[in-house]
This record gives sequence, structure tokens and C-alpha cells, in this order.
Amino acid sequence: MSTATHAFTDSATMLRRQLRHMLRYPTLTLTAAGVPVVFLLLFVYVLGGILGSGLGGPSGGRDAYVNYVVPGVILMTAATAAQGTAISVAIDMTEGIVARFRTMAIARVSVLTGHVLGSLAQTLLSMAIVTGVALLVGFDPTAGFGEWLGVIAVLVLIIFALTWLSVALAIMAKSVAAASNMLTPLMILPMMGSGFVPTDSMPGELKWFADYQPFTPFIETLRGLLMDTPIGNNAILAIGWCTLITLGGYLWARKLYNREPTQ
Repeated sequence: MSTATHAFTDSATMLRRQLRHMLRYPTLTLTAAGVPVVFLLLFVYVLGGILGSGLGGPSGGRDAYVNYVVPGVILMTAATAAQGTAISVAIDMTEGIVARFRTMAIARVSVLTGHVLGSLAQTLLSMAIVTGVALLVGFDPTAGFGEWLGVIAVLVLIIFALTWLSVALAIMAKSVAAASNMLTPLMILPMMGSGFVPTDSMPGELKWFADYQPFTPFIETLRGLLMDTPIGNNAILAIGWCTLITLGGYLWARKLYNREPTQ
């Protein structure tokens, strides 16, 4: 059996392990969806009227705001799920199962790949739940079949990027609590981008940060695909950020995982 085939087979085994965990503990998926749903309901029903009126145009108001805010909430789901992945990896690293895996004749990268692929499935399911709730509260996308395929492709790229980053941070963390706290900024970044209000409404320094941080092109690309709004160069920036974060996170995670554990 070739090295690539061996790694693929072991990764499939680790993926089944993660999927069994997901089925055994459905609250993990519901939690990843629940936090964004709470924010969605809060911003739409409590703040949506006033925030929607600030969008301008004859279609302003709560109905316009729900269409505006949903892409940011969907990406908040990815950030919440990444935090769950970090916790799962940290548990494996601190409770001895990884030490057991190191003694077995399995491809080392398969342990991490199983977490990443399992998180991808769990995050997409959580996003489907959030999107379903959004449709119930008035979300009205104009995307056709091709645009929805583009949405899924972009979301997969973003999930891979955030998940590999979360895996690297979890391996670096010394405890489960530390791993959880390290991912908290990811949940805040959509709010500090164009997820909840246009960046033009922000003061100078914050606007600069919002315009150049990765979540803004992520959100604007999704918004453009879902609502037929201009995307500009945001898709290129989004793909660039995803490539950079994925590659950096993967190489960092692999280096940390492959080093010999300290005694």
C-alpha cells in the first residue's frame, strides 16, 4: 500500500470516528447553530428596524436588514464551530488518546485530517440549520442554482481555513480552556467587519480594520452570491485569505503535532 493510500485510508477511519462523535453528541451541532441563531433573532427583531432604516433606499427596514445580516451570521456559525473543533482537538491532546495514536502504525496527519473533515460536515449541517431559521424570519435570497453552488464552495473554503487554524491553536494550547478562549476573537471578527453594519458607517481606524480583515471579503462574497449585490474583488481576496490561512494553519498544525512530546 502506498503512503498516499495509507494516509487516505487512515484519514477515512478518523473521519468515521469524528462522525460517530457528532451523532453521539448532537448538542455540539446544535450549539454551533444555536449561538448564531440567537444573534440572528436579536439583531433582526430587536435592532433590525433601526439598523435596517440606516441601510438607505426605499426598501430599508427590518425586511432589508435580515437580508443584509444573514451572510455575517452564517460565517459566525463557522467561527463557533471552529471553537468546538479546537475544544475537541484539545481534549484528544490532553486526555491521552493522541499518545496512543502515536504508538500505532497510522499516518500521523490522519488524526488531524479526521478532525478537519468531521468539522466540515458538522459546520455545514449547522449552517443549514441557521439558514433554515433565517428563511423562517424573512430571509429572501435571490440566488439561483449556480449561485448556491458558489455559496457552498466559498463556505467550504472558509471552513477549511478556520478549522485548520483552530486545530493549530488547539495543539499549541496547554489546556482545553485555553484552546476554547483562543478562538473567541473569530466570533467577534464578523461583527467588526461588514457582517452587521456597512463599514462606511464606522469611524476611521475601525473602518480601516474592517475593510482589510478577512471576514469582510468573506461576507461580501457570500452576500453578493446570495443577494446579487456587487462583489468586486472580494471573491479574489476571500480565496486568497482562505488559501493563506489554510496553508499556514495546516503547516503549523502538522509541525506542532509531529514534534516529539515533551516529558
